[in-house]
Amino acid sequence: MIKIDWDLLHKSAKTAMKSAYVPYSKFPVGVAALVDDGRIITGCNVENASYGLSLCAECGLVSNLALSGGGRLIAIVCVDAQGEFLSPCGRCRQLLFEHGGNDLVHMTPEGAKDMAHLLPWAFGPDNLDK
Repeated sequence: MIKIDWDLLHKSAKTAMKSAYVPYSKFPVGVAALVDDGRIITGCNVENASYGLSLCAECGLVSNLALSGGGRLIAIVCVDAQGEFLSPCGRCRQLLFEHGGNDLVHMTPEGAKDMAHLLPWAFGPDNLDK
């Protein structure tokens, strides 16, 4: 079992948030995650003038996961401009579930919660075989 350093993840998410491209909403988001091989990966939101094409921070995180060798997400911290914990949107919860499953732990203002709490009855790869 990998030990989760929540302080390091929080710091990494705040650092990633500073790279966000948010000229329209002015709402930067940063995210950091622990991967099952011990790596810490990050992402930030990237907006677009065509708002629907904007990318959430979690999209960048998952792209970084694939680019840096894959693996399973173990723990995640998502923050706003003040470094306060954020909850992923529904689309991003599904994206994170794909790469971490029910056991992925997300830090919330109420403490760490697993993905089964954030996305109950999630649809994933195992459902495709049914």
